[in-house]
Order: sequence, then structure tokens, then C-alpha cells
Amino acid sequence: MQLRFAAETDLEDVNRLRRQVNDVHTEGEPEIFKPGFGDELRDYIHTVFADPSKKILVAEADGRICGFAVLNFYSKPETPYMLARSYVDVEEFGVDKGCRRQGIGRALMEHIKTCALSMGYSRIELNMWEFNEGALKFYEEMGLSTYRRYMKCEL
Repeated sequence: MQLRFAAETDLEDVNRLRRQVNDVHTEGEPEIFKPGFGDELRDYIHTVFADPSKKILVAEADGRICGFAVLNFYSKPETPYMLARSYVDVEEFGVDKGCRRQGIGRALMEHIKTCALSMGYSRIELNMWEFNEGALKFYEEMGLSTYRRYMKCEL
């Protein structure tokens, strides 16, 4: 398996995996996520690719993209209520459903950690949905911990 930053020719394969992630979200929170994978979602990856503050990391095995992560690199200035901080935000993360439990996600996360440290970042953040218990278990195994929660009240 090879880990590398995506080329434009990889974006169709990345979208194939993004659709799988979207399907998980649609099933888990159908009142929030739109079913399917419309043009706007499909085209968004091209916007990400063109943005110099973002990178798309891919895992490739046997000539096929089997995992990906969309990374944002943030440097936030100090505000009246927060200190200045820099961190890598994992905006999207996914492993092909046919390739899970083979170390691909682990390799991607370890690579993200290595890249973040080499670029001078000391923190990785990501947003995940509470219903996705498998993802939560994986992220906790990778050393991530919950530091903030969003809560809801259905009315």
C-alpha cells in the first residue's frame, strides 16, 4: 500500500469512497443528510483539490484508491476568549467498505500524525457523528479523545 497526496486523476475514485461515507451518514441521520450523491457533493472534491490550505491524502493498493482523508491546515489567531492555535482538521475520512479491517485506516491516521508533526502542528481534530460507533472506536484506538460535544433536543 502506498500513501500519497491525491492527483487530480484520483478524484473520481475519492468520490466513490466519499459516496460510501455519505451513505453511512444518510442511514445514521436521515433527518439531516440528503440521500444520494448529487452534483454539489461530487464537485466539492474539486474545490478541495484546488484549495492550497487543504490536502487530500489517499491510500492506494494494487492500483486502486482504497482510503482517503481530506485535511485542512488551520492557524487561528488569538481572540478575547481563545488562545492562538494551529491544528490539522480531518474534514473527511473513509476506507472502502471492501477493504476495512486491513490496516488502511490505521496507516492513514499514522501518516496524518507524522505529516502534522513534520509541518509543526501539535494537534489533530476531527468531527464525527455519535451514531457511528465503529468510527468512534477506531478513532479512540488511534489516540483521539472527545473534547467537545454537540447536543440536540428533538421537539
